[in-house]
Amino acid sequence: MTSTLRQPVQTETELRPGRWLALAVLVLAVLLVAVDATVLGLATPHISEDLHPSGTQLLWIGDVYSFVIAGLLVSMGSLGDRVGRKRILLCGAAAFGAISVLNAYATTPGLMILARALLGVAGATLMPATLALIRNLFHDPRERSLAIGIWGATASAGTAVGPIVGGFLLEHFWWGSV
Repeated sequence: MTSTLRQPVQTETELRPGRWLALAVLVLAVLLVAVDATVLGLATPHISEDLHPSGTQLLWIGDVYSFVIAGLLVSMGSLGDRVGRKRILLCGAAAFGAISVLNAYATTPGLMILARALLGVAGATLMPATLALIRNLFHDPRERSLAIGIWGATASAGTAVGPIVGGFLLEHFWWGSV
């Protein structure tokens, strides 16, 4: 009796092992966006001391980032569908980094509000682009569910970790580091 050995058929998911590494990169982008939503809270006294904002300006400094992200998520998701998710992710990440530098070195309350608003625009490009790319990377429904769960957990963890990161940075550096 002879038996033939058949080579196991590799599925598409087995042929793309780098998708989990790609997920790690995508969730890091979301982590930064989420951390930035809450990291500034502890820096408020330091910002008040250096920039001397009015009460209204101080509220805008703290809130404009989240307002802009919430207002532009759907629009930026649609833009990503039109121009390409990877392209908008890369542009948004570059803008997020550059605007973070502008934010760190803001010298007036108005400039800080503008920088935080622009940071919100950049953050609004990252959230839907990362989620859409995860959907494209993972075709198996179970793996896709796991990947989206990791994405959501990372975003939630980022908002929780923001004040901790902010406290650490303020302990060792100046307020612009947050």
